Amino acid sequence: MTIFLTLGVVIVALICFITEWLPVDITALCVAVVLVLLGLVTPDEGIAGFGNSATITVMAMFILSAGITRTGVIQIFRDLLLRWGGKSITRQILVMGLLVGPISGFINNTAVVAIFLPIIEDWCKKRGISPSKLLMPLSFVTILGGMITLIGTSTNILASGIAKDLGYQEFSLFQFTKLGIVTFLVGLAYLAFVAPRLLPNRKDLNSDRVSEDYGLEDYVTEVIVKPGSKLIGKTLRSSKLRQNSAVDILEIIRNGERLPQPVANQTIYANDLLMVRGKTEDVLQIRTEQGIDILPDIKFNQQNLETELSSANEGIAEVLILSNSRLIGTTLKDLRFRQRYNLTVLAIRRGEELIRDRLGRVSLKFGDLLLVQGAKQSLLGLQTTRELLVIEQKEPEFIRRNKAWLAVGIVLGVILLAAFDILPILVSALAGVVLMIVTGCLKPGEIYGAVRWDVIFLLAGLIPLGTAMENSGATKWLADNLMVVGGNFSGYWILLFFFVITSLLTEILSNNASVVLLIPIAAKVAESLNLNPVAMMFAVTFAASNSFMTPIGYQTNTMVYSPGGYKFSDFFRVGAPLNLIMAIVTPLLIMKFYGL
Repeated sequence: MTIFLTLGVVIVALICFITEWLPVDITALCVAVVLVLLGLVTPDEGIAGFGNSATITVMAMFILSAGITRTGVIQIFRDLLLRWGGKSITRQILVMGLLVGPISGFINNTAVVAIFLPIIEDWCKKRGISPSKLLMPLSFVTILGGMITLIGTSTNILASGIAKDLGYQEFSLFQFTKLGIVTFLVGLAYLAFVAPRLLPNRKDLNSDRVSEDYGLEDYVTEVIVKPGSKLIGKTLRSSKLRQNSAVDILEIIRNGERLPQPVANQTIYANDLLMVRGKTEDVLQIRTEQGIDILPDIKFNQQNLETELSSANEGIAEVLILSNSRLIGTTLKDLRFRQRYNLTVLAIRRGEELIRDRLGRVSLKFGDLLLVQGAKQSLLGLQTTRELLVIEQKEPEFIRRNKAWLAVGIVLGVILLAAFDILPILVSALAGVVLMIVTGCLKPGEIYGAVRWDVIFLLAGLIPLGTAMENSGATKWLADNLMVVGGNFSGYWILLFFFVITSLLTEILSNNASVVLLIPIAAKVAESLNLNPVAMMFAVTFAASNSFMTPIGYQTNTMVYSPGGYKFSDFFRVGAPLNLIMAIVTPLLIMKFYGL
């Protein structure tokens, strides 16, 4: 009975993960609570995920990654990328891959993509090529590079912790490095020599006119306040014009001069020019209600619209919502975005979808690209937050270059201590965190912003699910049923089976959830068929990060989805062949390197 009850919880959890009724980390926590309430795990087992060595190690690695990025170490690799990139797409992907891939083996790949995304965009602008030719390869090489070491992804660390819980040894830091290097090089060769023919030329960056990408010429216009208007003498904040969420006031121009931001507190006078953003019908409605006229001689084209939206003190920029952002799940209106950041959102790009009206009511998601307009000082201020990424290459003011080699030394110390079994990776990583703070590479308050809490809560919530599967016998029951079928096939085909199943599952679930569910089953099948359980666990671990076919299967894919201007089908066209290559090659390499 407990077996089927546990499997019922698993099925409901899968449905919740796929439909995203709640964020995946919240879903995982709900699963842990349900397991405790049903008596499938004890209360101590239900919260054990928060104290699990894998969870703590992942948290420490996030902080160490932040220490590297905050000291500007990766900017050194940026300079090499810009110097050696050349002009051909193949060379650019090769250089980018050889620089970025190995970095991802030691630094969280979402952090790597966050740093290199604006660099690649700027690089594309200077060379007049579409970023869609390089941003998807950027994501893919960081995924492949993350499999070079144990600490490359949270999935690897979690898989190692599960192996320990199952009675096997934890994976050592470089235990699957030779496998990771070969699969990385195979994948890089595909991305450099084959993918350029499949990648779309989706977004033209020969000019800096981002307004063209967002179709703003039909949504931005100028109106003049007529004598006798109801608006005269009022501030925008107190006027009904401001309360109309369908229309945004971007600027007030008086006697040819722009009034300083924030415009909400400015008093309106006759003959003021208001630059507004909204649908034509909404602007026409307020014309009658408020006593304003649309200037008939203002016919924006792409060039003068860009000029009107920008000035010496004003600017526009694209801003990406990162995965740890508190903005996710809320609306611009609820956030009071304009008041909080002193910026106005002109449009939202969500993958293929472009949202330009009723923006205040749109629930924001990870990977959304916001086109914002406002004071340049406010745009610079966004660089200090870890919730939003300005897609423009600038040297952040918080970079501590004088601490760069100190941070590198700390991370190298963490790696060497773990590599030579002097200290467990958990202990060496925590020691590295302390040193990052003591030496000033990170400020104490920065460590909380460095941690991807959604990942931590996801791991903490999923680990009890694995415990319930083991306690109830569900893992053994599934393994026994698979063994009946698998007993008729060779070891390679069983490896391939688990690789393919995990790859497909990770496209619709999180890669961490796939590892929690499938590693115990794969290990038990291997034991029953007298195969190498470690080889089976490696197949599942590698397949869990083998997510190339959709923009939602892996965090870095989601990050480049909107900035690259990709369509959903672009990922399948470029990623499916890579998935197939990895599915064929990886099981063969596992058999060669580790035996079966």
